Amino acid sequence: MAKAATTNGKREALARDSALNSHPEAVRDPLFADNPFFDPADLVQVRYEMVRRHEVDGQVISAVATNFGVSRPTFYKAQTALATAGLAGLLPAQRGPKAAHKLSAEILTFDADLRSKTPEISMSQRLDAIEVQFGVRIHRRSLERALARKKK
Repeated sequence: MAKAATTNGKREALARDSALNSHPEAVRDPLFADNPFFDPADLVQVRYEMVRRHEVDGQVISAVATNFGVSRPTFYKAQTALATAGLAGLLPAQRGPKAAHKLSAEILTFDADLRSKTPEISMSQRLDAIEVQFGVRIHRRSLERALARKKK
């Protein structure tokens, strides 16, 4: 019973850190079948062992990729990430935009000037003015969040 609780706790931690392998059943390497230390649900461990199988054990890339349930391009990506960044390179990167990509400092300055010149201007009018001036449509909440960040 303790083993199941530990496994569930580990899987929850892996999922929280985005390091849970979404297809552990695809890993068919003998290490992961015979040894309880190797966990096919641990994405970092799977990717590390996959690269190690090729580089240390000398297995061909196509066989390694098949045994670990990935494509060859995925193997090459993991190999490059491990070589350039070490184990940290095998961690999944954050998806999507990393920061506000429409709201530049220039737009925030324009908005501040607009508010100081005409304090009675509504949010919708400010957003329209930004769209006319810069050709970028910004959501009201995006501007509010950017202004809140600027205050801090």
